[in-house]
Amino acid sequence: MSAPSTAVIGAGISGLTTSKMLSDYGVPYTCFEMSDRVGGNWAFGNPNGRSSAYRSLHIDTSKHQLSFKDFPMPESYPDFPHHTQIKDYLDGYTDAFGLREKIEFGNEVRHARRMPGGGWELDLADGGTRRFEFLVVANGHHWDPRVPQFPGEFTGEAMHSHHYIDPRTPLDFAGKRILVVGIGNSAADIAVELSSKTLQTEVTLSTRSSAWIVPKYIAGRPADKYYRTVPYVPLSWQRKLAQWGQPLLSGRPELYGLPSPNHKFFEAHPTQSVELPLRLGSGDITPKPDVARFDGRTVHFVDGSSTEIDIAVYATGYNITFPFFDPDFLSAPDNHISLYKRIFAPGLPDLAFAGFAQATPTLFPFVECQARVIAAYAVGRYALPPDDEMKRVIAADQQKFTGHMLDRPRHTQQLDYFAYEHDIRTHELPAGTARAGGGTR
Repeated sequence: MSAPSTAVIGAGISGLTTSKMLSDYGVPYTCFEMSDRVGGNWAFGNPNGRSSAYRSLHIDTSKHQLSFKDFPMPESYPDFPHHTQIKDYLDGYTDAFGLREKIEFGNEVRHARRMPGGGWELDLADGGTRRFEFLVVANGHHWDPRVPQFPGEFTGEAMHSHHYIDPRTPLDFAGKRILVVGIGNSAADIAVELSSKTLQTEVTLSTRSSAWIVPKYIAGRPADKYYRTVPYVPLSWQRKLAQWGQPLLSGRPELYGLPSPNHKFFEAHPTQSVELPLRLGSGDITPKPDVARFDGRTVHFVDGSSTEIDIAVYATGYNITFPFFDPDFLSAPDNHISLYKRIFAPGLPDLAFAGFAQATPTLFPFVECQARVIAAYAVGRYALPPDDEMKRVIAADQQKFTGHMLDRPRHTQQLDYFAYEHDIRTHELPAGTARAGGGTR
């Protein structure tokens, strides 16, 4: 059989990487992108409204861990590139491999419907309907903001960090009393930026679970150059070693005034920040525990304290959403979606997902690894196991990667890239090749 006609939804990191690999394997495909540009989340000011990049954003992973294997980042880039450089890198990747000509810009997939005999019918923004034999979903999972619901009513201004651009946009934060809810990387960056004394603000940082803070540099080198798990030692042993060393390396969060974490190191996603401990230690940011309730412009915390605020910024993560699927066909309630190797849904052999994981240390090589599996599957060089086996492996992998973590929506897709890549390279691809009989479609 010939390679299937394939549709790819999205031209962000995952869609571009998958498109490149499909091209390498000779799979005919069309990529549908609702915006007028590539880059997805890294296209600052993306007219589709789905970019979470703020003006000052630098990526938290160093370029040494970030690069695609077949398209290294420029040596001229700094250790931690600005979002404009990431966008330029993705544009360069797109053009180097001739991907742009296969992208239909401004042609959003409005609805994806699986046909009774297999294959897909797509309703598009241009009013047309097209059919494909295989569908790859790469629409990202950092664009649909998740907003917490607290008791009471807040009468000031409220927004999600997704909409934050800079201290003047979309709101003028100067001179305001600000509450930042959350303590992930975005929360830390925004709280630090808004706490500058030049803005004459009062910034309060509220966290439910607190967080372990990790540095960006160790011994003058990017800290993530030292991070690499090994497949021959149980991950639980490696976590215990990291848990022993973390307080010696960065200190406990309480030393900065943060609440005590309700978890051990690596039982929740750590926060990478150089400046947050300094701003906390300098009194520029006031740390508080979880919000208990609002009363007008007064926010009450679970420790019994309260303060007056003008603006609340919720840096509280995102929902995994598929607006083109009927909810009763496929959805991800509380960010739970069961995928074999984070790619395939049992019972849907003509559907694949790319990029749906919170991969540590970074997403880029992770989706490159996934894309190779997707392309090999499309041409028949890789075959899936029976559905029952897929479900068993899904449960085992979920326990392996997230069983030790806090039960929170942000952790349902947590994954260690090095362990994942080793499994795909040394076990899953060879096993899938054997299942396929070494042939092609």
